[in-house]
Amino acid sequence: QGQPVESGGGLVQPGGSLSLSCKASGNLFEIVFMGWYRQAPGKQRELVATITREDVANYAESVRGRFTASRDNFKNTIYLQMNNLKPEDTGVYYCNAPRQLGDWGQGTQVTVSWGQGTQVTVSS
Repeated sequence: QGQPVESGGGLVQPGGSLSLSCKASGNLFEIVFMGWYRQAPGKQRELVATITREDVANYAESVRGRFTASRDNFKNTIYLQMNNLKPEDTGVYYCNAPRQLGDWGQGTQVTVSWGQGTQVTVSS
């Protein structure tokens, strides 16, 4: 069936938003549950959201109220809208079917950070 293809990640400041997409490798009409996973640096991969074939979503406590999962079975694609992002949301995001795990894709990197900033020096 091949691998799913995740996209939409990037670098964003805390409080910002990102929209992720995942082109599934199987036929979404035949897969009841799809999920979004993330793997933070040095941690195990965790399931953060699931979305049923009928578009019913559930979320991990850490993302509830900030993330919204959805799917378009005709486009064989699932989505994850992420708002009010926090530094602890940083990680690689993947999609897969929790009850019938297939091959993992490359994932998409999400980094939530203020960045390094820039030094300003005022001198007389």
